[in-house]
Amino acid sequence: MNSYTNNYLANQVNTASPEQLMLMLYDGAVRFASMAIKAIDDNTPDKRSYYINKTYAILAEFAATLDRNQDAGLAENLDALYHYMQQQLMEANLHNDKAPIAEVKKMLTDLRQTWARAIEMDKQERVAAVAGGAPLGKPEYKPLAAAM
Repeated sequence: MNSYTNNYLANQVNTASPEQLMLMLYDGAVRFASMAIKAIDDNTPDKRSYYINKTYAILAEFAATLDRNQDAGLAENLDALYHYMQQQLMEANLHNDKAPIAEVKKMLTDLRQTWARAIEMDKQERVAAVAGGAPLGKPEYKPLAAAM
């Protein structure tokens, strides 16, 4: 990447809300999973491992940052799902098999769409609250797990 692209990406990350950052990470994980599948097709094991590891690292970050105090049941389910996907990625890397990566990519895509809908619904609720006479100002912090 050139310096302009790096500066643009850095600006995007530095100005993003926590919700936008999460969606960006999902986008990255899906992109890396796609690149890992392409690396298997191209018979480039070094690239396969690199992109699988990138996807794995994003899943590890998701698991590490779950807020278990807000909705323990949701956090436990997401944690199990993230660890299952990590296991699938390890199997794919070990056996040079793109089927587990494709499964993980589909799951990540579905999760990304679900979070995007939840974020949009939360945003609409806040707009409706303001329109209904709620005071304008900085909204109270409400983790995504509590918004669902």
